[in-house]
Amino acid sequence: MRIAMIGTGYVGLVSAACFSEFGFHVTCIDKDVEKIEKLLSGQVPIYEPGLDELVKVNFKAERLLFTTELSQAVGEADIVMLAVGTPSRRGDGHADLSYVWKAAEEIAHELSGYTVVVTKSTVPVGTGQKIREIIKSTKKDLDFDIVSNPEFLREGSAINDFMRPDRVVVGVETDRAKAFMGELYRPLYILDTPILYTNIKTAELIKYAANTFLATKITFINEMANMCESVGADIQDLSKAIGLDGRIGNKFLHAGPGFGGSCFPKDTRAFIKMAAQHHSPSRIIEAVVSVNDERKKSMASRIIDVCGGNVAGKTIAALGVTFKPNTDDVRESPSLDIVPELIKQGALIRVYDPEGMSEAKSFMPKAIWCDDSYDAMKGADILVIITEWNEFRALDLTRMRELLNSPTIIDLRNIYNPQEMASNGFYYFSIGRPPLPPKLPG
Repeated sequence: MRIAMIGTGYVGLVSAACFSEFGFHVTCIDKDVEKIEKLLSGQVPIYEPGLDELVKVNFKAERLLFTTELSQAVGEADIVMLAVGTPSRRGDGHADLSYVWKAAEEIAHELSGYTVVVTKSTVPVGTGQKIREIIKSTKKDLDFDIVSNPEFLREGSAINDFMRPDRVVVGVETDRAKAFMGELYRPLYILDTPILYTNIKTAELIKYAANTFLATKITFINEMANMCESVGADIQDLSKAIGLDGRIGNKFLHAGPGFGGSCFPKDTRAFIKMAAQHHSPSRIIEAVVSVNDERKKSMASRIIDVCGGNVAGKTIAALGVTFKPNTDDVRESPSLDIVPELIKQGALIRVYDPEGMSEAKSFMPKAIWCDDSYDAMKGADILVIITEWNEFRALDLTRMRELLNSPTIIDLRNIYNPQEMASNGFYYFSIGRPPLPPKLPG
């Protein structure tokens, strides 16, 4: 089976590499000449643990190819997958489907013989039908089927998510297309992976339903953290207790500075617009978006309050700019609200992130970019942990006290134990847990 993957962004490249690892012949097509040249030279344009090696191995085995030319790859393909971007449309929050429509038009000219056209991108309900109309209007006699096969990849663990998925969702409307998709996912048979076959519209909606629900869980636990701070309760004990309830589950119940990334912000906004368009307003998700936006903005105020209401002239060390660890993605990251606001208020910000600094520099031109965590702390009046990278979890506390002008830490990810930090002489502030004063010798 031969696959043509349209788009080499996050979903497209990860999916292509994983399908080729299964043994399929996959050709990735992208109009970005520079990106394709990098891939052909062995450079992977995104950071994802394990992806470099996966691409390298399968490219060498000639199961994974890269090109800017659409014609041959699409013409020879049994399955053509659309994995182009669907960003928030500037100004109104709708999903921008212009790349999807353009891709549909272009592949229509090249399709040959029976082909299954699969949408991997996150798209609103009705997109599959529109793709079908575009292709038919270009070539009336084409033999093809439309399938919706959304991805549920988490940045930082995408390879495992693809190889060992919780489920595979396939929106399909003919037995012929169903057979092709069954063959495509046959390598998952040994894992007994649930494959849910449904209609196209339901599959399109499932991805939005999943992401908006998870965004809601995050927002809920953040509001619980606010309550804990108001009454002196502990959010981590609360999260653990309710997460042990099988009806709730323990995932996405970690309080923090608000969600970001390439999916949750974009998809929640798009869902609101889609719901309104279909006269089914979603007030819960509207509240989630509003509360999350406010929360990210409020983190800078939280830091300013710890500094006595004024950060002008203060040096602040900031660890982490990506929206989560194990990625270089800074899209909608809380850091984009926190760092620029602190700079605006007169603070000098020393920043370090293991992978995200190149992506973040254009958003934070006045920040000072440091070589490592300890370099960022040199002469800082306060340390702020924004992203929970593993290398931030076991920092040398003695060295930290020596480097910081004041042993003050604001941990927006709750990666340290308050009692331990207090016993080591730190003024330690976290999310949803009572602050503890340092235990001074004697």
